[in-house]
Amino acid sequence: MSTATVPVLTDLLPASRVKDAALVMGGTALVALASQIVIPLGFTPVPLSLATLAVLLVGSALGPLRGALSLGLYLALGTVGVPVFAGFSSGTASASFGYVIGYLVAAVAVGALARRAADRRVLSTFAAAVVGSGLIYAVGVPWLMISLGLGLSEGLVLGVVPFLVGDALKALAASALLLATWKVIGTRR
Repeated sequence: MSTATVPVLTDLLPASRVKDAALVMGGTALVALASQIVIPLGFTPVPLSLATLAVLLVGSALGPLRGALSLGLYLALGTVGVPVFAGFSSGTASASFGYVIGYLVAAVAVGALARRAADRRVLSTFAAAVVGSGLIYAVGVPWLMISLGLGLSEGLVLGVVPFLVGDALKALAASALLLATWKVIGTRR
């Protein structure tokens, strides 16, 4: 993986503050919409949603700064009561709120990796998506454990294990979409 910074997908659009604002708000809207595609699991308070896929795409396509602003806006809106979180929920009282904080961390990380061209090759794109998903777990599971008074093994059973296959599929989907977009752009440039 290169250590030099390179353009992310949205850097290829003409530069302007209006564009940046639209991208940030568009990323927020994408995550908010994907958060509503939910499959509730009766045995855990953490729902299965497409938000993780959207976070990986937004972070990679927007880069670390715009990705942070986009997910920061999503977090702020939900925190003040706008129903943008999974199942049209909001607020900080949920046992799954830590995952939302993890979205912000993941968007910055995958955006930083995309700035180093990690979104240009199959293995590094998938690895970046796995890193992003792992960061979401790293923040979400401790919040879940504290919220519900769980130990580590219970936290993993409720907050990680049921989501591993789905998150692997979302990482593959994000990788495929990013790589396909770069391929299309490469053939048109």
